[in-house]
Amino acid sequence: MRRRRPTVWGALVPVVALAAGLLFATSGQTARGTDLRAGDVTELSELIRQLETANDATEAQLSVLSARAQALTDAEAGRNGAVAAASAAGAAEEASAGFTALSGAGVEITLDDAPDTASGDLPRGAGPDDLVIHQSDVQGVVNALWAAGADGVTIMGQRLIATSAVRCVGNVLLLQGRTYSPPFVITAVGDADAMRDRLGESYEVSLLQQAVDRFGLTYRVQDRSEVTLPAYDGALDLQYATAAG
Repeated sequence: MRRRRPTVWGALVPVVALAAGLLFATSGQTARGTDLRAGDVTELSELIRQLETANDATEAQLSVLSARAQALTDAEAGRNGAVAAASAAGAAEEASAGFTALSGAGVEITLDDAPDTASGDLPRGAGPDDLVIHQSDVQGVVNALWAAGADGVTIMGQRLIATSAVRCVGNVLLLQGRTYSPPFVITAVGDADAMRDRLGESYEVSLLQQAVDRFGLTYRVQDRSEVTLPAYDGALDLQYATAAG
């Protein structure tokens, strides 16, 4: 009988078997009895937990230091008239700047995407972008409230100040380092009638209202007899771009 010539597959089988054995041995040594796929998730979860714990400790330390600084300021103001005058002037502006909590009558505005249809079909004449709340919609509502003389405004419970920026990526709102998904709730303290009138006069809000009528988005304005807006607690440092050197 003639000897059969070894085929390519026949020659590769021992090599593949040897490589697989080395891989299993290496994986076993690396995992040491643990799930390799879950390892990264576990480490990431632990890292997040550690960072949250560190952040909580930092916030607690900040609260203590802020209280100590205020106590020293009050003590110095009792001895120094100039410090007392400056402290009083600063305190008088805190409310208008958004650094103190604010309560009163106002309005609550809810913005939401169009409801999903079971079939996934878009309404006639609509594209995907027509069915979601956009940055311009949120900004248009906020601008109208400020123009109406609102005493304070929050979005999703976050107090807005002069340097607050409203940004959206898709239909996700980015505000002061946090992300929010619709529905977006905007709350304002002020003259409800004046705010409603200004919203009705806003060009940006009128475009939103057209989308509401055509595609089923939500734009709802409700009067509130008593609402409380928290003080602003975000960063005060301005960040800006610089030219590359």
